Amino acid sequence: MKRKTIIALLALLTAGSVSAQQLQLSLEKALDIALSDNPTIKVADMEIQRQDWVRKQTVGSLLPNISISSQYSYSIVKQEMAKGLSFGADNSISNSAQLTLPLFAPTVYETLKMNKTQMEQAVESARSSKITLANEVKKGYYNILLAEQSLAVLKESEKSIAETVKNTEEMYKQGLASEYDLLSAQVQLSNLRPTIVQTENSIKTSKLLFRMYLGLPAETEFTLIGTLDDFADEVALASRPTNEIDLSSNADLRALDLQAKMLEHQLQLTNASRLPTVAAFSSFIYSGNDNTMDFGSIMGGGMGGATGGGSTGSKPATKKEWWWQNPLSAGVSISIPLFSGGRNINKAHEIRNSLHQLSLQKDYVRQSIGVQVESAFNNILTAREKMTSNEITVRQASKAYDIALVRYNAGNGTILELNSSELSLTQAKLNYSQAIYDYLAARADYEKIIGEGFEVDGTPATEPTAEQEAE
Repeated sequence: MKRKTIIALLALLTAGSVSAQQLQLSLEKALDIALSDNPTIKVADMEIQRQDWVRKQTVGSLLPNISISSQYSYSIVKQEMAKGLSFGADNSISNSAQLTLPLFAPTVYETLKMNKTQMEQAVESARSSKITLANEVKKGYYNILLAEQSLAVLKESEKSIAETVKNTEEMYKQGLASEYDLLSAQVQLSNLRPTIVQTENSIKTSKLLFRMYLGLPAETEFTLIGTLDDFADEVALASRPTNEIDLSSNADLRALDLQAKMLEHQLQLTNASRLPTVAAFSSFIYSGNDNTMDFGSIMGGGMGGATGGGSTGSKPATKKEWWWQNPLSAGVSISIPLFSGGRNINKAHEIRNSLHQLSLQKDYVRQSIGVQVESAFNNILTAREKMTSNEITVRQASKAYDIALVRYNAGNGTILELNSSELSLTQAKLNYSQAIYDYLAARADYEKIIGEGFEVDGTPATEPTAEQEAE
């Protein structure tokens, strides 16, 4: 009895761990997970942190620079001024401290301004990564819903055709249907099954890609909340914008603006390199050595006579002691660049040329973005018209199929009529779902172009304006 209880508890724990891996994802939740766990976003955030460290390095160039050093040396062979006369030291010790403080450093000041722009570039790059990821997550979400809804339509059609095959087989046995009718129904059912398998594989592939966007482990299972039909009510009657669209948040244009700003800083930095730099400095040295002086040689042996009782063979007297010094100095240094081979002038010309190129490139990109906006709105309008038309077509095809089914079961219709009406109904449902997806994908592309449509750094998501979507 105890063993059965343990097995039951283990089964419950296993079931709990499996269900814990099953995620229920709405579009908002999927975006939240992607914008926090996707490796691309993490790398972009780390780049912002790296640029902050770069700025701190530049700030450190304006702070005092202090260094200390120590040296010890031993004289193996000392230098002699004359034969028998040496002032060298056997042991020498030197300790020093250096302090420098920039007083006027124009290149450092311009580098700090450049670091600020580099930080802005890193922030904008992170924002651009989030815009792109949000677009991919949205379209991936819609794509899975489209595939799942298409699979449901295909399976519903399969069930309907299988029922027709079953009825036709019974009618064939009773002599009420021909062998051609039975074969035709069976062929239609066989032709549908590869499409179902292909759609199922498409769902698996789309989910693998969606897991990658969200940064989810491969073993994590998830289901999406809702269907494409739930978004049908959100499809507004869009019209072309009457006013010029604000592209100030477009990621490409903002990146070009920051790139131009960086070139301006580089030009100022090049000009600043021609200016003088001023720095204060201070130096302290504490050194000592054990000087050995041969006083006997200096005095011509006089001291030797005093100590040795006048003996000429006695050894001269010597005195050995440490001699310490501690000089301290301070001052101001100035460095004035006079000639650098024309490098700075040519560098300035190069940067001005790059600025002109960037200006032309920005005009071209702005025109390209205008075309993208126009295309996005055309896709929105086309999808809206398709959805409205297909919604009517689905109702008509459903009614036509019901009529054909009744006629066929009554013996007044043919299998060709029934197959054709079944195929038309299935295609109409698929087209309707595709039109909803096309609208949602076009709207996601529009939001990507204008740089909005999702939350970044607390900025609320925005949709196209009422004037742009209201008819």
